[in-house]
Amino acid sequence: MAPQEFELVVSTLVYGGDCLGRLPDGRAVFVPFALPGERVRVRLVEEKRGHARAELLEVLNPSPERITPLCPHFFQLSAVSGRPCGGCHYQHMPYKAQLAAKTGILREQLERIGGIANPTVKPIVSLPVPWNYCNYIQFHLTPDGKLGFEATHSNNVIPIRECHLPEEAINVIWPQLDIEAIPGLERVSLRQGADEDILLVMESSDPQAPEFTVEELPVSAVHLSPAGALVLAGSDHLVMEVSGRPFRVSAESFFRINTPLAAQMVAHLLAHLPLAPTATILDVYCGIGLFSAFIATKVARLIGVEVSPAACADFEVNLDEFDNVELYEAPAEDALPVIDCHPDAILVDPPRTGLGSRTLDAILALGAPPLAYVSCDPATLARDARRLTAGGYRLVHVTPFDLSPQTYHIESISFWEK
Repeated sequence: MAPQEFELVVSTLVYGGDCLGRLPDGRAVFVPFALPGERVRVRLVEEKRGHARAELLEVLNPSPERITPLCPHFFQLSAVSGRPCGGCHYQHMPYKAQLAAKTGILREQLERIGGIANPTVKPIVSLPVPWNYCNYIQFHLTPDGKLGFEATHSNNVIPIRECHLPEEAINVIWPQLDIEAIPGLERVSLRQGADEDILLVMESSDPQAPEFTVEELPVSAVHLSPAGALVLAGSDHLVMEVSGRPFRVSAESFFRINTPLAAQMVAHLLAHLPLAPTATILDVYCGIGLFSAFIATKVARLIGVEVSPAACADFEVNLDEFDNVELYEAPAEDALPVIDCHPDAILVDPPRTGLGSRTLDAILALGAPPLAYVSCDPATLARDARRLTAGGYRLVHVTPFDLSPQTYHIESISFWEK
């Protein structure tokens, strides 16, 4: 049976990059690369009882806000390939419209999922130029070893010729990579550090490292597999710099992809956390210590909690100068109930999955001190917001940060108190 095609008007951008429309039977349908108010022709690619997903075949009545994408791999009205690169979602929108959409989506998630009426959403913090901002990029591989990104709503890897998101030094290096199709090699990533140093990371399910020669490329290289990290060339880490402070970041460790806005996130936390020379601050999911390093200079006691061994090793290096810092290498839900402290404030920076129920219970058991929540997913933030509200917290305000222009991703910092 051939997939069904429909003409419809889409109405609202939703989290995930799609635009929402309605099928004749009333079901919601999610359409990528469409803009609110456009009349479009779509083909269904996935059907559920209450909703469906579709691919965009044609824009019949374009929005006046629609613009020509910068990148040829993005969905193009003039040449619909059906296989656009999935790295970007909003190149067909002016940057100002992207920012407004993300602010609206964050507000909607907190209202609908979080149950918070009229949340105080501060103006979004953004970049002056929304291109070439990524200090990190991850490629998947085509069957013949070409670098690419997974297609929208598909596991197919689209080989690319250009990308306008990475910082310049990465964009110089990646087109020069010649990688054979090696069984088990799943992803290849590049990270740019201070002084434009580059770390190449090859992730593989095969413990056997591939043959690798740097030749003329000025990069360090690390192979990650179930056997651990193996240095193939140069160093196993980079030095990143935020607000003049260096940070060691290993191949396995997480670091925010937008260095200038990472600095603004630090400044925002320092301005709103209750920091004092006698204070105790609990930094949960502290990672390599980006926020902890700046907070530790202003408080009596800083306690970090982190599960990643690589990040903990980096944290110890990055905060080695401080005598008032403690680090617990454990899952947050296991560490929080046994840490002997009465924090003056808690900072959480969880992964995209948000806070688990045991972690939330442990936070509530600490007596509900002021809480700062750094989120990279408004849906899980909103889910956790409902639990925090039920536990006696109220949202003071939330500020979105646009670390990933041209994509649907939304980071935010929210502050909560009893």
